[in-house]
Amino acid sequence: MNERGNRKELLGIVTSDKMQNTIVVKVESFQKHADYKRTIRRVKKFKVHDEEKKAKVGDRVKIVETRPISKDKRWRLVEVLK
Repeated sequence: MNERGNRKELLGIVTSDKMQNTIVVKVESFQKHADYKRTIRRVKKFKVHDEEKKAKVGDRVKIVETRPISKDKRWRLVEVLK
């Protein structure tokens, strides 16, 4: 745990970088179906604050939860992994 408390961190892939200081990141998660016991893939998109504009479409990135930056943005870019 860091000095700012326990913040959520996610890994995802950048799907859009057309906005100013904002990227759209697709995060996949897997969940087991309660009745059918089959693994289901869930996909969620997050708007992420990217101040330095270093992430491009297709990059794998690490994002962290932060204070609300705008109506939809509650995440910021930590690092570009690949």
